[in-house]
Amino acid sequence: MDPLSDVLSLLKLHSYGCGGFDIGRDLCLQFPEPKGIKCYAVVSGQSWLAVDGVADPVQLQAGDCFLLPRGRSFCLASDLSLPPVDALALRAAKNGSIDSFSADAVCFIVGGHFALAGNHAGILLGALPPIVHLQKESDKAALRWSIERMTKELREPQPGSQLIVEHIGHMMLVQALRLHLAEGLNGGVGWLFALADQQMGAAISAMHQEPGYRWTLQELAQRIGMSRSTFAQKFKETVGKSPMEYLTRWRMLVAGDKLVHSGDPVAVIALALGYESEAAFSTAFKRVMGCSPRQYGRGQAAVFASHGAEESPRLALASESRSASGL
Repeated sequence: MDPLSDVLSLLKLHSYGCGGFDIGRDLCLQFPEPKGIKCYAVVSGQSWLAVDGVADPVQLQAGDCFLLPRGRSFCLASDLSLPPVDALALRAAKNGSIDSFSADAVCFIVGGHFALAGNHAGILLGALPPIVHLQKESDKAALRWSIERMTKELREPQPGSQLIVEHIGHMMLVQALRLHLAEGLNGGVGWLFALADQQMGAAISAMHQEPGYRWTLQELAQRIGMSRSTFAQKFKETVGKSPMEYLTRWRMLVAGDKLVHSGDPVAVIALALGYESEAAFSTAFKRVMGCSPRQYGRGQAAVFASHGAEESPRLALASESRSASGL
């Protein structure tokens, strides 16, 4: 897989709810702090978006897509000067939907709320600003099919529509991340932006494809046709970490996933990730992850078991453009 797919796979991305909702002409919806990441697109009309801690509100137009990755409360409104209404309370009062009273609807939005498993969602969410606003015509064109298809499934539900909407929601999120990482060519710093650089992206891909290989700076530099010193400097400037720091971090994330899901002994995992001894691996793991491999495996297994015992929240899909789900 490519590095972005690797990270999303490792974080066990799953939808918490996908759907659509209207915003009325005289309505300011206040949403609570979400966990995970929200990805929405404006189908029609326009709206204002205000996120807690962000000074300037954003005006959203038809075709725009936006991500909210930092778990901050936010408002969507036709007029931000209006008193805010609790979105979830309004939804509950309307038997599972937010009805904007169609005669006054000024904006229809589709998208979803996505949760990330484990304790390391920060490797993705931390690489993103509080608001990712995609508004270029080329971005809108790339997202158009997903937006139109999700809207059709919501307005004209058929057998299997809920599953289709969830899959389209995932696709919208990955497309939005892909479009955003392309902005790395304009000076963004972090592994996500580095993927947009052909050489740095190739180096990261090599480390992801063979995390157990005993990479050296010289070998990575040769792989992408750069000198050792130039590669080390550019990688640090682009990613924010040295190549070896990034490699160690990725190895430990892979190891954490194996400890929880593979059932392999620590010694086997250590060898697969390029460590000659279990002791050397355990030392590196504790330095990066904050606990020993065995403590991590037991702790994360308990978390997953408790999550599995709970019913995953599901939000009803909208059968009309005036209803809301996936909030």
